[in-house]
Amino acid sequence: MRVVTTAQPLDVQPTPLALLLLGREADPRSERGVDCPGDLPAPSDPDLVERARAAKAKLGDRVFILGHHYQRDEVIEFADVTGDSFKLARDAAARPDAEYIVFCGVHFMAESADILTGDGQQVILPDLAAGCSMADMATAEQVAECWDVLTEAGIADQVVPVSYMNSSADIKAFTGRHGGTICTSSNAKRALDWAFEQRPAGDAKVLFLPDQHLGRNTAVRDMGMSLDDCVVYNPHKPNGGLTAEQLRDARMILWRGHCSVHGRFSLDSVNDVRARIPGVNVLVHPECKHEVVAAADHVGSTEYIIKALEAAPRGSKWAIGTELNLVRRLANRFAAEDKEIVFLDKTVCFCSTMNRIDLPHLVWTLESLAAGKVVNRIEVDKETEHFAKLALERMLALP
Repeated sequence: MRVVTTAQPLDVQPTPLALLLLGREADPRSERGVDCPGDLPAPSDPDLVERARAAKAKLGDRVFILGHHYQRDEVIEFADVTGDSFKLARDAAARPDAEYIVFCGVHFMAESADILTGDGQQVILPDLAAGCSMADMATAEQVAECWDVLTEAGIADQVVPVSYMNSSADIKAFTGRHGGTICTSSNAKRALDWAFEQRPAGDAKVLFLPDQHLGRNTAVRDMGMSLDDCVVYNPHKPNGGLTAEQLRDARMILWRGHCSVHGRFSLDSVNDVRARIPGVNVLVHPECKHEVVAAADHVGSTEYIIKALEAAPRGSKWAIGTELNLVRRLANRFAAEDKEIVFLDKTVCFCSTMNRIDLPHLVWTLESLAAGKVVNRIEVDKETEHFAKLALERMLALP
């Protein structure tokens, strides 16, 4: 066996996976679009802020800029509204006079905005490589194959699909075609309650896509199911790695998907922060693993996290388990109120694909639009839009 000591110089080159995780490279097999045509201003350009302001002013009411909570501060500065993915899509739909909707987020969010906005509006994603690892974990082909497995097991007529907002337009359309609904992290329990009501009592099952953790946490923590009521369908294994008997016995069939950011938090993270900061409140997103959610003091969506910190008493201490851009922004915002807000994990954990939307890409987008050139338009075909919108409308009609 050859042993290499740290004293020896190593000719180590970063792997494509390492570059992807660092946000410096793209995987065309799992992310839609890796090219950003045109010349981007250099990140060090001292005139970027002024150029963004000038281009936005020139466009006036023709442009409406949406900024997801996980975006960089330099991008949030130019957003007309901020919020989570569904709130921003609805905000876009509420601005029918805006010719251009610039969505500073990721691909599935821009798709949702295109589905909910008018035909005369154009949705723009400043960097086409801004994908979502979770959304990419469920493809239309994989989900169609899963439905075939459910059919062969004799349970497809008992199953109602419920898809998380963090999914592609294709998956939303599949959900709409099969009588299902979309959910957010805020209304997942209501969506599951509705889904179980669509089939005879005792027979109903839910196929939850694509985030296994949100599905499991909602079913067990909020609805009183047991972990044994849940099985995980792995699209990379024959029959999802499950027997027909396991599928028939399950109430929740969870897709094997997860958020690459929230999935990093562990029970050790919770125990460590409690040891370091006595009296700390642990507040996590429901996309975290079940053991992390079970050990937390509070659990809720991005909007819930923000509101909880707004209502928190002065001098309180909080460890937040969600994306680092948001946590850092909240820590700065509430520092004047003597609220101590820290990131739950010791390691830095930005969403690398969210961070692809930077100020150079935003400037390039706005200047292109101001010059009459539409770039990086996101369009969902009419058939997909029809069924995806049907699933979204079912969510909007939830009690």
